[in-house]
Amino acid sequence: MLYYLSHLLADQFSALNVLRYITFRAGGAIMTALLLLFLLGPKLISLLKVKQGRGQPIRDDGPITHLTKAGTPTMGGLMILGSIFVSVVLWADLGNLYVLAVLFVLLGFGAIGFYDDYLKVTTGTTDGFSSKLRLLLEALVALIAVAIMVAAGDPKISTALAFPFFKDVLWQMGWWFVPFGALVIIAAGNSVNLTDGLDGLAIVPVMIAAASFGLIAYMVGHAVFSQYLQLHFVKGAGELAIIAGAMVGAGLGFLWYNAPPAQIFMGDTGSLSLGGALGAIAVAAKHELVLAIIGGLFVLETVSVIVQVASYKLTGKRVFRMAPLHHHFEQKGWKEETVVIRFWIISVVLALIGLATLKLR
Repeated sequence: MLYYLSHLLADQFSALNVLRYITFRAGGAIMTALLLLFLLGPKLISLLKVKQGRGQPIRDDGPITHLTKAGTPTMGGLMILGSIFVSVVLWADLGNLYVLAVLFVLLGFGAIGFYDDYLKVTTGTTDGFSSKLRLLLEALVALIAVAIMVAAGDPKISTALAFPFFKDVLWQMGWWFVPFGALVIIAAGNSVNLTDGLDGLAIVPVMIAAASFGLIAYMVGHAVFSQYLQLHFVKGAGELAIIAGAMVGAGLGFLWYNAPPAQIFMGDTGSLSLGGALGAIAVAAKHELVLAIIGGLFVLETVSVIVQVASYKLTGKRVFRMAPLHHHFEQKGWKEETVVIRFWIISVVLALIGLATLKLR
């Protein structure tokens, strides 16, 4: 909205030219999302406490310490999504197809997660709706989003997979890139969802990854910087830095209420949508493989679940005391705050390694 205002009134008010700079608008998106969270937070938490009663159901087979969290409301993702959406509408170029595609994933995955949360709260169990139906809906949203990105991009690279550390290596996948990109988005969404098991555990790594991909999107979308860093130039991708900025701002605001002891959980509404949006930004910026590095914590959590299930089905034995991985360390005697902070440190280190791929080519 403000982006178009700069074009309409810049001749009369030269100060509005600043709105044409992505960096300024990304900063504006961060502050707008943060302020909206502070404004929406207390009211929404109070409303959800009344509406949900018993709050998010707690797993009976989970760590005993988690039983003290009974009654904590969920669906905090609603205020995250609301603040991101308003910030993006206010600061981004809504004529940019990459922006529209990522917003589509954010809201689509958010709706799927919201319905799952709704069923859990209303039934008082940890069971949502059919996992097959859920994955089918996620696949539909992701396929449409990737198809939009492919149509919006340069035909030379829009269906190609780029490899980190190699400046000229591209694997031309053709239209097979559409299901591949959708798989990246689905995997990212569900990986963040699995990680969201402790107070503050998921939201900080999400912010770290969003900040990292905001920088990456800005670089690949800038002709001069992309040439200097020998990145594949993706015209229009720089605008995604505004969505990433809004995610950082919303994450900071949400952490205020989600810090231990959490006043509210983000639920699938937040974790699924934020993870999906990260995956969509990575696909648009042609850094799908770098997402596995920067989001390595989410990968570790997901792999721990896969290994645990496979091992138990094949041998009847468990590799971890409990999966996902953060519960394993809780069962080993680590305090929740210790697990969370150490996982944050791992996220920072992985993000630095991922960002190093921008120069090491």
